[in-house]
Amino acid sequence: MSAVGIRGERDQGQDVRTSNVTAVMAIANVVKTSLGPQGLDKMLVDEIGDVVITNDGATILKQLEVEHPAAKVIVELSQLQDKEVGDGTTSVVVLAAELLRRANELIKIKVHPTTIISGYKQAARQAVKYIQSHLVHKITEDDTEILINAAKTSMNSKLIGPESHIFAKLAVDAVRLIKTQGLVSGKAKYPIQSINVVKSHGQSSNQSELVKGYVIQLQRASQQMVTKVKNAKIACLDINLNKFKMQMGVQILVDDPNNLEKIRKKEMDVLKERIQLLLSAGANVILTSKGMDDLANKYLVEAGAIGLRRVPKDHLRRIAKASGAKVVTTFANEETGESFDSTCLGEAEEVYEEAIGDNDYMFFKGMKKEQSASIIVRGANEMMTDEIERSLHDSLCVVKRTLESGSVVAGGGAVEMALSIYLDDYSRKLDSNEQIAIAEFSEALTQIPKILATNAAKDSIDLISKLRVLHSKSQQLEVDEKGYKFSGLDLIKGEVRHNLRHGVLEPTVSKIKALKFATEAAITILRIDDMIKLEPKKEQMPGRH
Repeated sequence: MSAVGIRGERDQGQDVRTSNVTAVMAIANVVKTSLGPQGLDKMLVDEIGDVVITNDGATILKQLEVEHPAAKVIVELSQLQDKEVGDGTTSVVVLAAELLRRANELIKIKVHPTTIISGYKQAARQAVKYIQSHLVHKITEDDTEILINAAKTSMNSKLIGPESHIFAKLAVDAVRLIKTQGLVSGKAKYPIQSINVVKSHGQSSNQSELVKGYVIQLQRASQQMVTKVKNAKIACLDINLNKFKMQMGVQILVDDPNNLEKIRKKEMDVLKERIQLLLSAGANVILTSKGMDDLANKYLVEAGAIGLRRVPKDHLRRIAKASGAKVVTTFANEETGESFDSTCLGEAEEVYEEAIGDNDYMFFKGMKKEQSASIIVRGANEMMTDEIERSLHDSLCVVKRTLESGSVVAGGGAVEMALSIYLDDYSRKLDSNEQIAIAEFSEALTQIPKILATNAAKDSIDLISKLRVLHSKSQQLEVDEKGYKFSGLDLIKGEVRHNLRHGVLEPTVSKIKALKFATEAAITILRIDDMIKLEPKKEQMPGRH
């Protein structure tokens, strides 16, 4: 209907809610079947025919071109979970959609949205408290087995599930290599941006390896350069090392033809002097993000140095940070001349070139300032190496979060089921209006184990009933000696087991953030009861006078 005074369409009340819920459920149904170790992959083809095969919720939703405004909120939610935690992107979308669907059912039976919103907020707060007080298992940095199991759990649902024992160890070793101390807090930090994942197709994925150092897909600027430099002094430049040319718009009027040759010679000499500045400062590995021509190469070859040109800026910055170099953007100094300070050089034990598969790679080992790690991913084709890279990113994030938060929870639906039973009991103790919303929240949580079981072609009703019994028993006992609270699903055999003991683990942060984000997203969409789509303004054609 068109409202008075508004150029556009306006939907109100239940129509908007139903439309929002339908859109969000459609998004959740796309990713639902990819949840869990037996989840299926999605093939996404874009308008130019590029194919992406993936199981990662955030990647699937990023590729979809979503028009509906409420559905966009859910897509952004998965991106947020990916950025904050790195894993759990599918479950956060499924949970938000289920919360929204149940809220809509409540509104249909005349429960006010404000009551539902305050009930959901209360339920999320209680759930987070309960996780932290009852369901966490504390770990230290030395618990290698637990870290490997957490990485394996995140990989089990991906393409590299069968090789998870190899990749999980790679991920844990890589994250441990890049440990640094926070300057302000003094706590250990694990900046996973320092881990460079390099893809090279060929061989099998089992041949992927971890390199202690930084690897970049580049070759020397000239094949006559040496292939290896020990005790490297690295200069990182953001300057053109081409033959010097006058700036655009500069005109030189020459009245004597002999002077032309002098100008050409001077142009060459400027470059020679610049290279000389670098070499005399002690540089023997020169990286530039711009060009480096044959003349510059000639001087570097003579000096026995390695030159790399067109280095991507993000790689240049990382190498500079790890080696202790400064990225230099100009040779000009405060006086009128040019100079290069040797304090701008970084150091590494060795820099060498090596061929892997079809491409040449430069290896930087033994950096002075920070440890860096690189994972060389091998695989049958581009699609496979891309998916392995995405899966590795998720696992690296999981290991980082586990180490930083120092605790894990049992996976396989254990946390969701424990929270569902706890919140159900909690809602019965309330005599306020929020009781019904909290009860629905507790029911929505069971959706995750249900989908896990369904995707694994198991009887979800039977498995959920068994899980419910164990978690109820755990919460009635004063001391849960047998660890019933860690009971989760075994989706291979289709039974219930002690998932903490069997190594199905997730970082606590992942669960807590997923709960908070899903609740926030559901509430954001639930608050909407009026949608106005404005018509684009019609541009008036200039009239004739």
